[in-house]
Amino acid sequence: MTELYLLLIFMIIAAIIAIEIKDLLSSIIAVGAVGLGLSIVFLILKAPDVAITQLVVEILCLIILIRATLKKDLLFSTTGRWFLNTLIVAGFISIFLFVAGKALRELPEFGRPIMKVAATYLKEGLSKTGATNLVASVILDFRAYDTLGEATVLFTAVIGVLAVARRVGRKKQGSELEEED
Repeated sequence: MTELYLLLIFMIIAAIIAIEIKDLLSSIIAVGAVGLGLSIVFLILKAPDVAITQLVVEILCLIILIRATLKKDLLFSTTGRWFLNTLIVAGFISIFLFVAGKALRELPEFGRPIMKVAATYLKEGLSKTGATNLVASVILDFRAYDTLGEATVLFTAVIGVLAVARRVGRKKQGSELEEED
């Protein structure tokens, strides 16, 4: 439980740094630290599927945000603070790997699950749901809210991509759309 409290304190401090710091690139890195800390928290709480999803989404968001920031903040990133920045990154990576290693050692041995939920699904799936397909019964009956949440996240992501990728501007009255549009 102590690891959780330490990670929560780390995430709160990184979030405050992200809000208060004047440099945009450093702010994005601090936000990334919060997300990576959250993925370790999910590992400690025995939710590796959520941890992997959080890690993938966090890394993709960081790549996009850093790429967008480097165009605006290029002068700062090429100044003489490279040694300090490298030292901070090396420290963060070593702390992250240390905590991730501790969390991964706590996972159960492969083939020996510690959660007994799957046995309940297998024993009572047919009688409680009436579905002969146990996978469908788990997804649509036992974990329906989880599936609804995942579908909502995917729908929101698609809407977000469409909103960002759409062409800005309006068609003038009386003009025809070109074939490229």
